[in-house]
Amino acid sequence: MLTQPQKYIEVISMDFRRTDGKNKDFIENCKLLDMDLDRRVGKKIKRDKYRKYNQLDEIQEVIVVYENNKAIGGGAIRKYDVENIELKRVFVHTEYQGQGIGTKLVSLLIEWAIELGYKKIILETGELLAESCAVYKKLGFKKIPNYGPYVNMPESLCMAKDLGNK
Repeated sequence: MLTQPQKYIEVISMDFRRTDGKNKDFIENCKLLDMDLDRRVGKKIKRDKYRKYNQLDEIQEVIVVYENNKAIGGGAIRKYDVENIELKRVFVHTEYQGQGIGTKLVSLLIEWAIELGYKKIILETGELLAESCAVYKKLGFKKIPNYGPYVNMPESLCMAKDLGNK
């Protein structure tokens, strides 16, 4: 009697948890993001000027992504003004990139912004971060003139998405 070889299926438990800017896994994820940015664009862009705009003290809405209870990414939204909320500090660990996790994460942050009643979500990135730009474009973000602190930073690329809240 011939038997079929057994197949083993790895079950991955992906969990997107809402938290706040004080979450230790989110803080660690932001450190990994900064290290990744230094590696990818640090030779072309002086990143020190961005540090003051990436402080975590005003961030209240955070989502951390876990796989089998191990943090593998995260991102946040932060109030910009009465109508606008800003997407901040989005990063998925390098070994998990390209699997749609970042797209799902940003989608969930957009949903949260809608729940909070904001009319528009804005963000700052850079053209050198092609993968991030592709995710944002896929989710309906459009290029806008640089806003706020990024007005005189030509290496910055600012984008926005209407949220449909009136």
